[in-house]
Amino acid sequence: MNLEYVPLVPVMRELQGLPRDRERFRTYLRTIFPRDTEADQLLPLLAMNPMGKDHVTRLLDALLALDADGIAARATAEAAAELADVPGDFKVGLVISDDLLGGWTNRYANEFTYRFGDEHGRSSQPEPGRRPRWLKDYWLMGVLWSSEPPAAATVRETILMSAHRLAYLHRHGPARNLRDMLAQEGHVMARAGCTAPVLDTDEIAYTREVLAPHLAATDKRACMELLFGDEGGRTLGFTPRGLSPWAGIALALHDARALLGSTRTA
Repeated sequence: MNLEYVPLVPVMRELQGLPRDRERFRTYLRTIFPRDTEADQLLPLLAMNPMGKDHVTRLLDALLALDADGIAARATAEAAAELADVPGDFKVGLVISDDLLGGWTNRYANEFTYRFGDEHGRSSQPEPGRRPRWLKDYWLMGVLWSSEPPAAATVRETILMSAHRLAYLHRHGPARNLRDMLAQEGHVMARAGCTAPVLDTDEIAYTREVLAPHLAATDKRACMELLFGDEGGRTLGFTPRGLSPWAGIALALHDARALLGSTRTA
């Protein structure tokens, strides 16, 4: 896998510094799809809120102070070396998705699409060999959320997860049911070095019991309820199942980390 990191935090900060009016939105669109045919199409910026408010400005300033692009570039180089057997050339960038005050952004609905694709079965990951004519480059994006404080570990993990998810899909194909989703995301998070979300022993056992009858489920709503727990489902008007926040995701990470640990010590 050939990966080229493109720093997008200064680009987002420059857009964020413009007055929140129509001209900012037009500049945002021209930034993503420039008239200069030699310039990059900055497709990850489609996930940002072009009319973000002051909380996004503060977050971008914190990311600049953190050297988030530098952290992400090093994670990109690490992923490229580790996944050298995976074919394809990709550009990589960070983007802030505004789930805090972005009116059309639901964290859980977007998370599901980024991880597993849309309701039509289209993957959110690039598909080599099927690039539309208008698309210059394939992109991987590391998504940061405006509701979360900036952290070096989060920046690193989101880049590594994006790369390992693409590699997993290359090797195993897209997830078709809840069992596949748990296997995919557990592997991706474990390989990226994630340590959260985490549940205690009793909650892990309870979550496993609740999910067990539904492992063959393919219904998007049911899968979201089980993966993200009652807190996420509540934001979408879904049925409470007595699950902790991120319950299924936490179970997936728990099991994958245990499996990864056992294979390393075998």
